[in-house]
Amino acid sequence: MKILYNNFFLLVTLILLCACSTQRGLFVGYTNSQIDYSGRIDSSKIKGVDLYWSGTSIKLNFEGKSISALFKDETGDNYYNVMIDNDSLSIFRPDTTKQYYQFASKLPEGKHTVEIFKRTEWNRGKSSFYGFHIQGHSKVLPKSLPQKKKIEFYGNSITAGYAVEDTSGRDIPDSTYTNNYLSYAAITARHYNAKYQCICKSGIGMTISWFPLIMPEMYDRLIPTDENSKWDFSLYNPDIVVINIFQNDSWLVNMPGSNEFKKRFGSTVPNDDYFIKSYQQFVENIRKHYPKSKIICILGSMDATQKGSKWVSYIKEAVAKLNDNKIYTHFIPYKETSGHPSLKEQEEIAESLIQFIDKNIDW
Repeated sequence: MKILYNNFFLLVTLILLCACSTQRGLFVGYTNSQIDYSGRIDSSKIKGVDLYWSGTSIKLNFEGKSISALFKDETGDNYYNVMIDNDSLSIFRPDTTKQYYQFASKLPEGKHTVEIFKRTEWNRGKSSFYGFHIQGHSKVLPKSLPQKKKIEFYGNSITAGYAVEDTSGRDIPDSTYTNNYLSYAAITARHYNAKYQCICKSGIGMTISWFPLIMPEMYDRLIPTDENSKWDFSLYNPDIVVINIFQNDSWLVNMPGSNEFKKRFGSTVPNDDYFIKSYQQFVENIRKHYPKSKIICILGSMDATQKGSKWVSYIKEAVAKLNDNKIYTHFIPYKETSGHPSLKEQEEIAESLIQFIDKNIDW
């Protein structure tokens, strides 16, 4: 009788231990080598990583019944796409309080993938990620095989996917409607199953912006708001770099009364040579960091590429002066509609760029 009692006690103890283990689950810290990060992510913090840039993503392969992520946001105004197993998508908005967010539950047995993709721009503040929590027969699986192709974009609101989900056509600035995942840049990267990195900001220009920062001052930063924080370009060597800048310059040079005009130009619009040399210098800087990359200098699809645009000719002349057979130009026709590109127009830009790459670049 004593033996039966001991066996029963042992069985109950094991059940309770298993139940407690399942309840606790598995915490996968941000430093786990099987977490696949994409984009310029600040990993210098002791307890987490900071996310700033549009298109930054975090992926994990795992087994388990449910998965959550531990996040804290600086402003509460950032939005992320969450993809589970590449076939379901939801949106989450991390709060300013550090807490867990459950992305999936009641998952079937077997391998699963979670991807978190930053929709919004860095002016909405940073988000901090600390790790995942998996429950139910939890297991971290190896990363997927590395993507063979790498692509990087430098751009403005068009590249950011600004207001792409605003179907009213009013270009509403609320970050709810901005979605880098639906920008031509991210669409192009997914078409090629390429690793993706995006350096962009709505309103930015090559020589003048709607705010006190231009692309040549921002492009080499890790933390976009910190001029002393520099990105290590050796960490990411893209096969193709796409530059889509000059749209904002084309507007702001006609606003001599604006503070940014006075700051950058004084009282007089610079001559054509100034814009050509500025663009040329930026591309030269990109080339220094990426000596083997193919660089595509594009423009469009807003009114900077309307018929007779001098901004198209500036880019053509700048690239011609570089005399580099790995630097290309491609111009997307003016969409002839108001506001920023809609989803359909973003898809058209992507299709134009994809056709150009397929025709001209072997990668």
